[in-house]
Amino acid sequence: MSMHAPLIIDIAGTTLTDVDRQRLAHPLVGGIILFKRNWEDRSALVQLCADIKAVKPDLLICVDHEGGRVQRFRTDGFTHIPPMRALGEMWMDDGKGKKHREGSGAMRAMNAATAAGYVLGTELRACGVDFSFTPVLDLDYGESSVIGDRSFHRDPRVVAALAKSLMHGLLQAGMGNCGKHFPGHGFVKADSHVDIPVDKRSLTAILDEDAAPYPWLSSVLTAVMPAHVIYPKVDKRPAGFSEKWLKDILRSRLRYDGAIFSDDLSMEGARRINGQLISYTEAALEALNAGCDMVLLCNQSLGFGEHVDQLLDGMDAALRDGRWQPDEDSESRRISLLPDTEPQAWDDLMLQPAYLQALDQLP
Repeated sequence: MSMHAPLIIDIAGTTLTDVDRQRLAHPLVGGIILFKRNWEDRSALVQLCADIKAVKPDLLICVDHEGGRVQRFRTDGFTHIPPMRALGEMWMDDGKGKKHREGSGAMRAMNAATAAGYVLGTELRACGVDFSFTPVLDLDYGESSVIGDRSFHRDPRVVAALAKSLMHGLLQAGMGNCGKHFPGHGFVKADSHVDIPVDKRSLTAILDEDAAPYPWLSSVLTAVMPAHVIYPKVDKRPAGFSEKWLKDILRSRLRYDGAIFSDDLSMEGARRINGQLISYTEAALEALNAGCDMVLLCNQSLGFGEHVDQLLDGMDAALRDGRWQPDEDSESRRISLLPDTEPQAWDDLMLQPAYLQALDQLP
């Protein structure tokens, strides 16, 4: 078993620099997350992914590719995946008048969700990307600015059914999935990128509604990302830094055994623990010790990227001082997210009947 490599970092440009290669080769770095700034065109992305794998073959190449407004690659042939709310709306539409068929909208929507997962997964894999942080399982209460149309529906049963269909499409493409943001980010108005949202509901209310999709999907979820939200009736720490949420509730009570990613440690909601602003290294240690298998540090490679280097040095020191113990189970969860089938080349994919049929089924 290789060393537990819990850090997911990023790069500033569309090609790897020598400094990028050095950082990615660090034994604690297990993956990279790509952003829109890393996109030039498809052939450049293929080359970039090949160069990343040349540094370390088991680096997990990730991206936030949900559809709607959260889709990093949109040009040079990439299909615009609709926002997940479009699938929820399709579910509700059983036709009017003579065309009305009870439940037909739900069946169409499930097929469309599988198609969306398949298109999304095969296109990314054809370019060398391993994994997308999708789908959003948050409920659509109509209040959250940051979630909005990224959510399938208000009803957790509809969310679970459509998410399972989407995951089925990803699985057919040979790609894992990531349910987010556990236990639910849909109820709060504040945006955890710039603020610390607080959800004052009881644990029972949250488990009955927002977190309900997680146990329903436990057989198909390969990864979960907790919310940078504080639920004070359960714990004063944000969910991603809370042993109570991750170890007691998600792992023990809901019996989830897949990978847990922290959300971006550079978000405002991530670096205030008990009211104190803490360093990226401390935030990473807090998340790992609370039960995360991997932690993300995004958008800190810009400029000289000193925050990335501080995190790498800080984690090295924490390992030496025994403030953090590598975890074999965490490493095997990371490795299990790497695809184990060969991807199709883009030109072959464009002619493949299953892909063409999936395109036809998108809303």
